[in-house]
Amino acid sequence: MARTNTLAYAAFAVVCIVWGTTYLAIRVAVRTMTPLLLTGARFTVAGIILFTIARFRGDAVPRMRRPIIELTVAGVLLVCIGNCAVVWAEQWVPSGYAALFVASSPLWMAMMERVLNGERVGIRRALGMLVGFVGVAMLVTPGGAGGAFDAHFVIGAIVIQIGSIAWNYGTWRAKYFLEDVPPLMSSAMQMLIGGIAIGLLGFAAGEAAHFRFTFQTTMALAYLTLLGSVVAYTSFLYALRHMRTTNLSLYAYINPVVAVILGWLILHEQLTWVSVLAMVIILFGVAMVQTRKVSEA
Repeated sequence: MARTNTLAYAAFAVVCIVWGTTYLAIRVAVRTMTPLLLTGARFTVAGIILFTIARFRGDAVPRMRRPIIELTVAGVLLVCIGNCAVVWAEQWVPSGYAALFVASSPLWMAMMERVLNGERVGIRRALGMLVGFVGVAMLVTPGGAGGAFDAHFVIGAIVIQIGSIAWNYGTWRAKYFLEDVPPLMSSAMQMLIGGIAIGLLGFAAGEAAHFRFTFQTTMALAYLTLLGSVVAYTSFLYALRHMRTTNLSLYAYINPVVAVILGWLILHEQLTWVSVLAMVIILFGVAMVQTRKVSEA
């Protein structure tokens, strides 16, 4: 039992650190790699690896029409729109800022649960959403974005929010419509379907002519594929099985902090007092949404 707990917290640490570093790796990779083909290559290879692991574990390949449709919908929402939106935006949006924009994702999920499930929002959650979005708005200002502020930055911030909505909707559909598919096989199929689809779209858009490999960007792609998608995701599944969900959800607060610090240290991304304050406000708003009072539950 003690060994299981130790491994679970080790897996949790992997999720907190590795997923926080993927924003930096994306920012490096898009220097020479185009966003659609970068996303396609990452998730296609990761999907093949996870599919192999799932089959080795004895997971069956879905063959019924409904789960295949749902896997396709989830793959498009999560990979083609959700993840690719971040990759596309990071051509102009610094990695730390991208992570902070993604940190508002739980706010969209709370709104989605209200619309799709009819879940009561409550005063605390409503105030949390308002506070969180105020923090996001602070980032999309000259004082918040610092030297990165321009039209591309603003468009990138909007695209990331659209991606967050797609990601949360895909997560919601996967939760309620893919219950009969083993988690590892489900993730492998979503990555494969989404990766192949966005890769084909990248070829159709002519990205191959501008896609270049360098040592740094190749290492970033390998890191995203192996560490970001395969290792971190399997660690997430293990931690999810052996930890309380409330404890595991803390990774959402740690990831953006890791991304901001690494972007500042390694890529020399500018931090202003407004951006630091916005980070605190966003995370505080998310905390209000995720930690409701018992009377509002």
